Amino acid sequence: MAFIERETFKVKTPCRPGPLERVACDMAEVHAELLLVHPFREGNGRLARWVADIMALQAGYPLPVYRFTGRGAETEKKRYLSAVKKGYQKDYEALAVFFAETIERGCAGA
Repeated sequence: MAFIERETFKVKTPCRPGPLERVACDMAEVHAELLLVHPFREGNGRLARWVADIMALQAGYPLPVYRFTGRGAETEKKRYLSAVKKGYQKDYEALAVFFAETIERGCAGA
């Protein structure tokens, strides 16, 4: 936990304004690492997404739009969970793409 705090959380948060690609990468890394250290099964995804929301706002972007409800929600949830699993292996690319898309939807007002 001390390593993650020192090497990830302290470096990536608060999230600085910048290009969407970099912000999404920072969000993805923090998100995956937070999920790994969160001690409870219930609530860890919500907590990690809340932190991602705060990071997006800190960087000057709107709230991410996750689309976890309504039409296409199951597909979106599966895509998210697949990206999270890759993040556990320190492969943050799919999760960064996921977050970039959620922010772009927020920018579009979707």
